Amino acid sequence: MASTQNVKLYLAYWFQLGKKLVLANGRELLLPKPVMEGGRYSRQFEECWQKIADLEGKDCYLEGTDTTIQSLLSPGWDIYPCARCNMPIATVELGLPSIFCPCSDLLYWPNLELPVPRSPVSTNNHLTRIKHRLDNHKSS
Repeated sequence: MASTQNVKLYLAYWFQLGKKLVLANGRELLLPKPVMEGGRYSRQFEECWQKIADLEGKDCYLEGTDTTIQSLLSPGWDIYPCARCNMPIATVELGLPSIFCPCSDLLYWPNLELPVPRSPVSTNNHLTRIKHRLDNHKSS
């Protein structure tokens, strides 16, 4: 079962590439912008996630896929990197995996000349880890 955090990360990565969230069997499409603000998900992203939570993930899926968010949060599914583009994809734990990645309909992807989507980064935590590594290196 994919964790809530992994599903949020999965959506955030694909939103950064312009993939939309399909709700209510296509009656509504959402693409929060921006996806991140500083070291956390944006208000727009969190509002989108709340909408998913309100619907319990039913009839909510990433554009170009058919796996609902409800399914992703149930046993039997997990999130793994795509072998082609290294983006997160939904994969069934038992049985035959999907042969499609949401990247299959993106022109010119993967594009190694563009920055790849990323997860939120806490700048303070990141800088603290760098400082500790430098301090440990000096004392060696």
